[in-house]
Amino acid sequence: MGHDHAHGTANRRRLAIALAIVGVFLVVEVVGAILSGSLALLADAGHMVSDVIGLTVALVASVIAARPATDRHTFGFQRVEVLGALANGVLLTVVAVAVAVEGVRRLIDPTEAEVIAGPMLLVAAAGLLANVAALLVLRGGERESLGMRGATLEVLGDLIGSIVAIAAAVVIFATGFVPADAIASLLIAALIVPRALVLLRDVVRVLTESAPRETSVVEIREHLESTEGVIAVHDVHVWAITSGSPVFSAHVVVDAELFASGDTGALLERLGACLSEHFDVAHSTFQLEPADHAEREQHTHR
Repeated sequence: MGHDHAHGTANRRRLAIALAIVGVFLVVEVVGAILSGSLALLADAGHMVSDVIGLTVALVASVIAARPATDRHTFGFQRVEVLGALANGVLLTVVAVAVAVEGVRRLIDPTEAEVIAGPMLLVAAAGLLANVAALLVLRGGERESLGMRGATLEVLGDLIGSIVAIAAAVVIFATGFVPADAIASLLIAALIVPRALVLLRDVVRVLTESAPRETSVVEIREHLESTEGVIAVHDVHVWAITSGSPVFSAHVVVDAELFASGDTGALLERLGACLSEHFDVAHSTFQLEPADHAEREQHTHR
């Protein structure tokens, strides 16, 4: 628990620092987009607005998720972090669609406003540096939670957007091909969507209580059934409260002699240790039952 608390504190610190970096640069990018007339910069600024909102949601969700369990919320508030990631994924998708629509509109009906490549290039380069700094701050946290993964994807998307905006500015500066700006905005939108969909897929997996992607129910069952004294394992359920927090429950049919000898406590310890050591499942629940009881429940076996 102390280990999880330390990770949670570190993640909140990462989010707060990254939020400060992105928030400060957002103002710079909006001003730069207005001065240069660049849609690519404006698209990146729009994405950066979603960054600020996404990082704020992730930070608030992380704080709420750290609250202890109660009689009503027996698993605590860890799933709030998943809801934050859901909001983040939806926001990314909305930003991508809005940018793509405006990019297509500009290609079909080019505006008379001229894109000034110089300011666009300077602001995009500064944005690249700011995003690299934020990404370095967040690095490592994305492996521990969906909220951190969503925040990292937000900043990574902005970093790529800055690179695309730099490329568009160079093209405009060198050739005068102004539509490069609208094309760059479409590329930024195209880069955002896949990451948003991956994040939403992982969120749906948790909210529908599907088995974690890296978990093999068949393999877990085989491990448990190989434990001395275990006859069979059924009604197996594996899900996650939030990313990195798998939960396991199962009915375990055991040798009648174990009940007679009073060794069921030792068996429970062996089963729990098996899940913890081999499958990184810290929260497990086992219902031990004799063979005749299992036969009466045969219609529920899985």
